[in-house]
Order: sequence, then C-alpha cells, then structure tokens
Amino acid sequence: MLQRFDPRNRDLLVNINGRLVHRNQASVSPFDSSVQGGDAVWEGLRLYEGKVFRLSAHLARLRDSAHALGFAEIPDEDHIVSELRRTLEANFMWDGVHVRLTLSRGVKLTSGMDPRLNQSGPTLIVLAEHKRPVYQKTGLSLITSSIRRPPPDCLDPKIHHNNLLPSILAKIEANAAGADDALMLDTHGFVAETNATNLFLVKSGIVFTPFCKACPEGITRDTVLRLCRAEGIETREADLSVMEFYRADEVFCTGTMGELAPIARIDGRAIASGQPGPMSARLSELFTQEVLKTGEVILEAPPEPA
Repeated sequence: MLQRFDPRNRDLLVNINGRLVHRNQASVSPFDSSVQGGDAVWEGLRLYEGKVFRLSAHLARLRDSAHALGFAEIPDEDHIVSELRRTLEANFMWDGVHVRLTLSRGVKLTSGMDPRLNQSGPTLIVLAEHKRPVYQKTGLSLITSSIRRPPPDCLDPKIHHNNLLPSILAKIEANAAGADDALMLDTHGFVAETNATNLFLVKSGIVFTPFCKACPEGITRDTVLRLCRAEGIETREADLSVMEFYRADEVFCTGTMGELAPIARIDGRAIASGQPGPMSARLSELFTQEVLKTGEVILEAPPEPA
C-alpha cells in the first residue's frame, strides 16, 4: 500500500506561520523545535464538500496536546481556522482533501532541547493536499511488528505528538514483509493499534476495540463507537490479544487518512472468509452519512480564481 503522487498537488501553496509559499520553497528553520527534537503536535483533517468532519474535536486535541507539552503559546481555535480557510481558498480546494496541521514549540535561540530556548512563539504549518482515503476497501494485510507501543508512563499516547519513530520502524517491517501495515502491541502483549490507525474486531455481532492505553484517542474511532451506540450495536473496549484478532469474524481499522477499511489477513492468516464483512460495510456507510450530515462548514462555496 503505497500512496501515489497526485499531479494536482504539483503547485500546492503551504501555509507556514501565515505565509503561503509554493511547496518547493516551503521550509522551516533548522532551529525549529520540530527539527531539533520532534517537539511538535499534529492533527489530520479531511475536507468534504467544504466541511471538515469534527473540526472542533481535532483542534481541541491539538491544543490539549500542546498544553500537555507545556507550550508557552498556543494559537486559539479562531486563528487556526482562519489560516486553514486561507490555505484551502488559495489552493482552490473543496472536496477530497486531507490536511495535516503541525504546531511546533517554535524556533530556538540556539540548538538544544531546553524549552526556555524558545522565545519567538510557536510555528503553525497548514499542509493541504488533494488526497482521497488512502486504504483500499477490498481488505488490507497486516503483520505483527516487533516494535511495541510505549505505555503512558513512558510517553502518553493521549499527547498527539510528532515522535513517530515507533510507527516508522513498524512500517519498515510491514514493507519488508509485503504487508500493507503493521499491527503493534503494547508492552503487555495486547494489541494497541496499527502503525497508523485504530483497530476494531467483530465477534458474534459485538464490536470490540482495544483500550486507549497505548494508542491515541482516535476521533474516527470515537465516531465509530458513537455510531454503534446509536444503532444499538453492542461495543466493548478490552485488552485484546493477537489470537482474538486471528479468530474474529471481521477486523477493520479507522483513521482520518483512510476512514474505515477492512482487514483481510493478519500474519498470513485470513480473517474469517478473507473478504470484507457486513459490519464494516454497514459502519462505513453510516460513517459516510455522518460526515456529510455533521461536518463543520469552513467554506461556503467552492473557491474559484479571481
């Protein structure tokens, strides 16, 4: 599963602290905290017909994460929304767009990890790309990675931080094995998530998902749980072993980048028939309806050149 370059993104304008610059000229300082130590937080957003699904929840998580890391300055929601809107309008974007927001502690006076060296305010980057959901709906393959997700006493996953090396190392293993993504365990051997998404399994009509002990509190994950409750589908959060995923009736993953996507195989084992199941199809349809119904309007009409 390798994303491909979309030629519509060839001349993207990227927003860096309010400056809109061509992607080929976009840059951050080598003294920026994101470069110096991955000292930044981020969010992925998706634009549907001028609406961003659960925008307020994403921005709350961004700001909560920055607060947890002790950022001295955090832009308010109105400022971030304004810069997001400017970026989308400048790129004439309306639908089928993925946005990555990055907020770093900012530029340091000199290299070093001490946050007291940051005295110029944070760096806000708005990167919007034409990008459809990246996962195929015919069924993904996973392998179990040797890389473990850290527990909250090491690096709390409720901080949506830029330290993505565990995910990258796990993805390297998945690539080497010819799988789409990697399934990652916590330090107790229970399933946490994949290298990029939250996980669910279905057994006897019940939808299970791991506790958020070693995985982020996914916003798409939360939406799926809400939809299940609204539809009268029983859900359970639990410590789940890989064996429980092997013998599940269905497995699927969730995330902003790929929405809902069924898992067909884990470690070479077919999940049930090896084909997408009815529960993931039903929840995917419900999710699409929810997105179009409740997305927060950020653009009133498709932007057009002046």
